[in-house]
Amino acid sequence: MAETKAQSIHHVTDRKDRIPVFQKIVYGIGSFVNQFQAAAVGQLIAVLNLGLGVNPALVGWIGAVPRFIDAFSDPLIGYSSDNTRSRYGRRRPWIFFGAIASGILLALMFQLYKGRSENFYFWYVLSIQILFVIAFACYSIPWIALGYEMTPDYHERTRLQAFANVFSQPVWMIAPWFFSIMSSKVLELKIGKYTLATLPGFTDIVHGARVLAIIVGGFILIGGILPAIFNKEHFVNLPPPEKKKGAANVIKDLMRNCVLSFQCLPFVKLCAVTFLIFNGFMLASAFTAYVFFFYVYGGSQAANGLSAMDNMWHSGGVLLGMFGMISSICTLGAISLTAWISSKIGKKKAFLITMSLATLGYALKWVGYNPQHPYLILIAAPFLAFHLGALFTIVPSMVADVCDYDELQNGARREGMFSGIYWWIQKLGMAGASVLGGYLLNWIGFNIALGLGQSTHTLLYMRLCDVGIPIGTTVIAIFIIMTFEVSEDKAYEIRKQLEARRGKA
Repeated sequence: MAETKAQSIHHVTDRKDRIPVFQKIVYGIGSFVNQFQAAAVGQLIAVLNLGLGVNPALVGWIGAVPRFIDAFSDPLIGYSSDNTRSRYGRRRPWIFFGAIASGILLALMFQLYKGRSENFYFWYVLSIQILFVIAFACYSIPWIALGYEMTPDYHERTRLQAFANVFSQPVWMIAPWFFSIMSSKVLELKIGKYTLATLPGFTDIVHGARVLAIIVGGFILIGGILPAIFNKEHFVNLPPPEKKKGAANVIKDLMRNCVLSFQCLPFVKLCAVTFLIFNGFMLASAFTAYVFFFYVYGGSQAANGLSAMDNMWHSGGVLLGMFGMISSICTLGAISLTAWISSKIGKKKAFLITMSLATLGYALKWVGYNPQHPYLILIAAPFLAFHLGALFTIVPSMVADVCDYDELQNGARREGMFSGIYWWIQKLGMAGASVLGGYLLNWIGFNIALGLGQSTHTLLYMRLCDVGIPIGTTVIAIFIIMTFEVSEDKAYEIRKQLEARRGKA
């Protein structure tokens, strides 16, 4: 009944609520940076196991331990951002610092060389990873909070998130090629059949990881400072917060804000939905590259002057890169379609439709894993494009609506706090996924020393984890979002009440 009422009036975005295109482009560049670090670290971290022989369980802990640090850093940075008052705004100083520090740290993280002990690799990467996630949280948490407040309009919020999501897609066209690039002895820049340049490649994937880490770090540093320089904050004239004297009072106020956040039921539902879908995807991703290499191309024969193992790395890397690139291209369309559907039938119904299409994509992925016809996997790409594409178009827009809902209830703008808690929960899930993925690889019997000789049992369970986990988590998320209560009409009514209250203030 509430949903029917929510769709009874078609609201049109007022001109004053629209975000200028230049502002969207700059915010979109920030989205590219935000996604690039996650995709790059996810690809580069595999060099510890595949290039340096570090146990996958230890690699999992390298990804997990820093996420527990996030339990403190993300809400604290969000809280601090909400309470910052400066001539440059609440968010921009944090974004500027975080971009520079995290770009430098990511480049340092993968300056690794063969010949060291497993313990050295573990502690070196873990130590820098901890510093990196704190530095990057100084960028990402205020940047996300900035997106929640750039417009007060229900539909323009979805358009902004769609715009940002489109800008992030080139990341997923580039990152899947990392394995292919890192393992290339010669790099060729081609357009069609024409070779524009031929460059010397890398001696091995460890060398490739060192070089790519420097390139990625440079992109994060340069691209990350642009939102700090050019984006405008909507709530720049908020009254200064009440000063909390002493660390104990600051911590007490921080904890009070955390409790208030978890008492906001619509926010908790959105956290749960994203946790399930995103971390189901991340856990499955721990198996995807292994399935491409060891199942689809596990029966590779020596070819083109390469050994069977090198041919597996090269062929699997090419297909993995092509799959990622086509998926990203399809995601561009999926994001635009999601935003359009949302503007016509509402965010909740758009979510239900797009997530159903994503589950179909995972079912097709099972069929597509075919060693006789490797490129059959590409049939799943258009449907899988809706999984994260729709998730991060619709749900962040819903969180922005919830920020208004929370202000009406508690009288304060807390985008930073919501951003910090929302992403801390997701990162906690990523930590669990990282650890669980490493242990599951061990449990199913994967052993890098066996090379092409992985057992049939191992290959079967790789595929079951890769396909079954995200289907299960997405189905649960669909049932949760069916109970989400902030409809379009309710969002506009909340905005009207807030503006009346602010006018009186």
